Amino acid sequence: MEYSELLDSQKRFFNSGGTRDLKSRKAALKKLMNILKSNEARLSEAVMADFGKSAFDAYATELGLIYSEIKFQMRHLRGFARPHRAKTNLANMPGRFFTVAEPFGCILIIGAWNYPYQLTLVPLVDAIAAGCTCMLKPSEMAPAASKLLAELLNSNFSSEYIFVAEGGADVASSLFSLRFDKIFFTGSPRVGKIVYEAAAKNMTPVTLELGGKSPVFVTADANLEDAAKRIVWGKFLNAGQTCVAPDYVYVEESILPQFISLLKAQISFNKYEDGSENYARIIDRRHFDRILALIDPSKVVYGGSTNADTLYIEPTVMSGVDWDDKVMKEEIFGPVLPLLTFRNLDEAISEAAKRDKPLAAYIFTSSKRKQEAMIRRLSFGGGCVNEVVMHLANENVPFGGVGASGIGSYHGRAGFDCFSHVKSILLKRSLFEPGFKYPPYTKRHFCIIRRLL
Repeated sequence: MEYSELLDSQKRFFNSGGTRDLKSRKAALKKLMNILKSNEARLSEAVMADFGKSAFDAYATELGLIYSEIKFQMRHLRGFARPHRAKTNLANMPGRFFTVAEPFGCILIIGAWNYPYQLTLVPLVDAIAAGCTCMLKPSEMAPAASKLLAELLNSNFSSEYIFVAEGGADVASSLFSLRFDKIFFTGSPRVGKIVYEAAAKNMTPVTLELGGKSPVFVTADANLEDAAKRIVWGKFLNAGQTCVAPDYVYVEESILPQFISLLKAQISFNKYEDGSENYARIIDRRHFDRILALIDPSKVVYGGSTNADTLYIEPTVMSGVDWDDKVMKEEIFGPVLPLLTFRNLDEAISEAAKRDKPLAAYIFTSSKRKQEAMIRRLSFGGGCVNEVVMHLANENVPFGGVGASGIGSYHGRAGFDCFSHVKSILLKRSLFEPGFKYPPYTKRHFCIIRRLL
């Protein structure tokens, strides 16, 4: 397919005003909702085929979040899109200021394989709400989900409005060379750099949703049973293949033995067996081998068993880990949980802060001072106190990274803004104005300007 011609058709459709009307935006959102709801069984089957994700997880971590985003945008769309008054400063009297949100235009969305629906369709929802046309490239690493998305969207929407382009790196490269009005990418920092460099050649703005080594701090005054239960859930959800999953845990030294016992008991209780619907498998053999290479058998205190035929890696806990270990050199993105210890929380936060800024950070403690210490001293995209992962499931707050973990944010209002440019407008209702801003300038003019500005 000639993607440049397809992009030209989307530009013509956008320039015709076909996406501007709020009723048409709402109709498209409702249509998307109906398509997904009427195909839930097929959508679940596809991610089960790709990497063993159960129907429960497909709904809870993918479809449910998309439905929530659609409802939010439909409910708030009129308020987001209307002009907003702004204060007028003295220098611009008499006059009135307002801002107008205009859609960026033609958007390229590059999805990720680990949540092939959520991470492709939530930005699509936000782009539709903002009034844009979209081309989507799902990850080829989840082929069943990619194929189904292409079938459902391409058969129900005109290609000049929304189109799904399937393929691998060659397709992505072709798309990156085109002059889109914005690129939205979810994936690894390594590929994010490639996207950023390609976008720069066309001065195309980008939103990058990346990842990183997201830390958890567990202090002695925390509710350790709750901490273990929530960390185990968040870490091994989707077999650890979650961008905001806890990457490693800093545990206060005095509680390490107790905390390890609680982790073991919780993992065992959750029944993460090979083939269980409670647990996904690793996406492919390359990632399977990569994750195995991060495990030091001498430091494993739980798990470690594998099955290469089914791409199963048992939830694995490593203790006695330090920053020189291989597992601490990269984002794990798999079911391996390293435990580090600290005696002084401030020192542990300082160690974490020396590394690239993570997408998420978490702390379990009953101390408000310790909560504040992590929140204020460590830079990260977003996070939780006495919880993990759940901050991304609220469309009322933005979600995104900072530094190496990403550029920009989306979800809810932030999602509408992500695909909109806010224009500032000054409306002059009177021809009268003082003449001091025009030459020839005098000392009196200079004095007036100094007072006004």
